[in-house]
Amino acid sequence: MPAPPCAYARRVPIPRVDPDAPPTRLKRALMPFALSKAGLWYGINVASRLDPKLMKLSRGRVNLGGGVLPTVLLTVRGRKSGVERTVPLVYFSEGDDVILMASSFGRPKLPAWYHNITASPEVTLTAGGVSERYRPAEVEGPERDALFEKAKQIYEGYGMYEEKTAGIRRVPVLRLTQVTKPSQATP
Repeated sequence: MPAPPCAYARRVPIPRVDPDAPPTRLKRALMPFALSKAGLWYGINVASRLDPKLMKLSRGRVNLGGGVLPTVLLTVRGRKSGVERTVPLVYFSEGDDVILMASSFGRPKLPAWYHNITASPEVTLTAGGVSERYRPAEVEGPERDALFEKAKQIYEGYGMYEEKTAGIRRVPVLRLTQVTKPSQATP
């Protein structure tokens, strides 16, 4: 049985990721592979299948990318099935908000999680040992464009995905706001 929450307990947000921070040496060294055909295959066929299990076991602390790209686990209920689905996604932060791209590796169709998240009032994000509830909202217009440019600073592949989907679809950008802000104490 879990311990009851105490008055001084604070909710902790998902670890913040600054898109303006310079890339690490490891990220600079591994990015050419990540942007290659082999890296794309690895991302789609290996990492996206094994990372949910690995990240669940480690509460979002360990993934197959070796921490090169900031990764969060998104858990959302299926809009048709009602079954919870979990998918690893690259993210960054703007204040306390988490920003996600529905890129689907540049494939023509939107990812299934995008349809589920737009039909769901709340989702769970897990990263860095923290799991919290968030409310998703799609971002449009100039704000969407500015956030997408920041996303390309985190992962250059988003630019390639944008080119691959040009004329087919636009990569949606989602802002997720924590349901209970970190500064609020839990009763």
